Amino acid sequence: MRISEAEHTTRPWRIHELTHDFRLEDVWRLPGVGAEDEFPRLVEQIASTDPSSSSSIAVRTLFAIRWRIGGWLGWDDPDTVAGVRVPTLRDRLPVDLQHVPSGPAFAALPFTSLYLLEDEWAAEIANRTMHGVMHLGWVADELGAFHGQMAVYVKPNGRFGHAYMAAIRPFRRLIVYPAALREGRRKWEARARAASPSPTEGDA
Repeated sequence: MRISEAEHTTRPWRIHELTHDFRLEDVWRLPGVGAEDEFPRLVEQIASTDPSSSSSIAVRTLFAIRWRIGGWLGWDDPDTVAGVRVPTLRDRLPVDLQHVPSGPAFAALPFTSLYLLEDEWAAEIANRTMHGVMHLGWVADELGAFHGQMAVYVKPNGRFGHAYMAAIRPFRRLIVYPAALREGRRKWEARARAASPSPTEGDA
């Protein structure tokens, strides 16, 4: 579910050092809970996401339309990516973050990991419309369980970028993110069940 921006901005995430000129677009609490050391599992799950195989017909359709239009209009051409059209945020990393793992490669989405810590991960994307950042944090609740918290930052590219982001905002908030979170929860819980010993194994 969407939560207040303060749930993100008041936490001492390292991403704040890199995104002073970006707009915080959304903050979401991810469904499902885990142990303190399970953050890498969540990161791996998100990096392996492929919208073209989503269980939601609406999500598959929206992404197919987006990739088709982007291909026609050159929105995702090689000269639009971070490090080419815009400087990559890796150039902004403070010295200590330059020496940590960047994080996993994405299976399908055109993001590039920036840094991976025990409780924080960030990845960037750039195309003809905008430069964006996805940030994932691992947050403890009052009962000692942990859950994911996702923040999305954007820097639209000119008037067209602002218009594009405004046009897709309802689709992201009402269709794409809710469907992705439901599917993510199912995968998270299914993997947790698979990792748990069966009653027979526990009694052995």
